[in-house]
Amino acid sequence: MTFAVAPEVRELLVSRIRDVPDYPKPGVKFKDITPLLADPKAFSTLTETLADACVEFGATKVVGLEARGFILAAPAAVRAGIGFIPVRKAGKLPGATLAESYELEYGSAEIEIHAEDLAEDDRVLVIDDVLATGGTAEASLQLIRQAGAQVVGVAVLLELGFLDGRSRLAPTLGAAPLEALITV
Repeated sequence: MTFAVAPEVRELLVSRIRDVPDYPKPGVKFKDITPLLADPKAFSTLTETLADACVEFGATKVVGLEARGFILAAPAAVRAGIGFIPVRKAGKLPGATLAESYELEYGSAEIEIHAEDLAEDDRVLVIDDVLATGGTAEASLQLIRQAGAQVVGVAVLLELGFLDGRSRLAPTLGAAPLEALITV
């Protein structure tokens, strides 16, 4: 399944993403989405586009990845009329959780979801702001499947293609699509 984004939507979104040179360290060009979030037309357009993806993929729940993924996923879920599930860093959720560890460039990290938030009949779309190396997204897919739910896809605002996170995700995605609204 391929999710089509109109050229004028893509153009609006791209125009509201600011490049910040040498952040967080020299040589890195950071893609800052806060101007997009501050623009009500652009943010509303993004929310509507992600809500349309929820409907097109037949999602019954949306998983948002900490932290900027929450900002994008929660309003999309509300607009689509489905539930929102936060994936948090380890130790941030009370009660029974499911956890998944993953490797970072320098070290490892762990993410969690509430054990009872997903059921076997749930069809889950993962939403995040950026796909970089794919580690967090890959761990979230494993968590969703550990909970017994089905992954219907991953949707990101921005894919940093040069970091090749798509290749890392491919085996874990299986037949589920990865849709990036913008790829740089």
